[in-house]
Amino acid sequence: MKNKIIILIIASVLALLALSGIQAYLIQNAYQLKKDNFLKETKEAISEIDDGHILDSLYGEVWGENMMTHLSDYKNNRFSKEEAAKKIIEEANAINPEYTTHYENELDKINLGYDIKYKKIISSLLIFEGSKIDTIILSTSQNKIKLFGRNFNETNEEVINTNRWFTQNQFIDQRGGTIKTKTYDLEVISQDVILIRDWKNIVYGRMMGLLLSSLLIFLFVISLLYYSIKNLVNQKKITAIKTDFINNITHELKTPLATLGIASKSLQKEAIKASPEAFENTLKIIDRQNDRLQKLIDQVLTNSLSSEDIVLYKEQIADTLYFDNLIEDFKLSKQQDQLSIINHVCETEVILRIDIFHFTTALLNILDNAVKYSTDHTIISIKTHIERNQYIIAIADNGIGISEKNQQYIFDKFYRVSDGNVHNVKGLGLGMYYTHQIIKAHKGSITIESEPNKGTAFTIKIPIH
Repeated sequence: MKNKIIILIIASVLALLALSGIQAYLIQNAYQLKKDNFLKETKEAISEIDDGHILDSLYGEVWGENMMTHLSDYKNNRFSKEEAAKKIIEEANAINPEYTTHYENELDKINLGYDIKYKKIISSLLIFEGSKIDTIILSTSQNKIKLFGRNFNETNEEVINTNRWFTQNQFIDQRGGTIKTKTYDLEVISQDVILIRDWKNIVYGRMMGLLLSSLLIFLFVISLLYYSIKNLVNQKKITAIKTDFINNITHELKTPLATLGIASKSLQKEAIKASPEAFENTLKIIDRQNDRLQKLIDQVLTNSLSSEDIVLYKEQIADTLYFDNLIEDFKLSKQQDQLSIINHVCETEVILRIDIFHFTTALLNILDNAVKYSTDHTIISIKTHIERNQYIIAIADNGIGISEKNQQYIFDKFYRVSDGNVHNVKGLGLGMYYTHQIIKAHKGSITIESEPNKGTAFTIKIPIH
């Protein structure tokens, strides 16, 4: 059974890990989808700005015409390629303040609700003459050449648009003393780049409902799994306890039943019938075993009651008188020379209001266990004192003690420290359960402190009325 539970726990954990992996994969896909939709919405919202008349004229007419002029000068060898590229960028820088101001004013009109930084970079500027390609400007990933907008270069920037401007340009070639009109093909590739600093928070905010529901479902599954495994372990424990109880009570019942069977058969023998003394002894044996059976049944029925089911009939009694009677009756019942009980009841007399029968039975269970699980010479100490309107009873012994792992179960119904149906000491595992229920019925509490081979101490607290 234990191996099956371990296999079930391992299988459940693996299933949970698989479920977590699937859920993480789905959340990642949802995140990517939300991110793409967010960037698409942003692109659609600002696309009209870039296509506006003013920005289009600044880019295509002002900067574009000046760029072609510088390219014509370059083609006529008035300055080098590097100087031409520099002048083209300088032309962009000259009109950039007007371009950026207008762009940001249009952004404010849209009112997207989040801050956007924009720039237009030039990816490449190429001149085609037949099969010859002349590269004037070429951006790299490490060196992106900005034309317009704000200057930023961050890893989380996004390219929202790529523009390709292809045109044919004419220029007057004045080289060699002759004037000729020549043409070349011009390709300008630019990219619109934006930076939204809090875009991750915005995307996560839009996913908040999904994330919370996923987290709640995940926690629910874990709780359900934990609850199921815990119940399974508890059921296994309860089954083991019940089995142990059945074995124990079967063991307890066998002796009186066997004795009754032998005695009953003996009564049928003529020799027993002919001897009045033997006949009387046999009847006494039957009577004693019958009483023992009755006590065993009463113990199961009475000690199985919970604190809510026990009806108390409280009486007032002085604590000194109560404990003197308790100790005297207990010693008389045990008839053991190797038993010492130290009585340290508080000097100031306290009137207790208790159900004398039930409370005495509860304390006798503790005293009886002290003798059962004792060494050669049993020493029991009973001390009492008053603390914050509570009457404290401390009962300690020098017995074999209880391990820490077993202490948490000591007040459970049917629980016994030893396992199975083989015990050094007879019992049904109901005594300490009954004691605990009686103390609870008196609105009190009971705790245990114990170490193996060092004895056990019980502390009982009941209110003083």
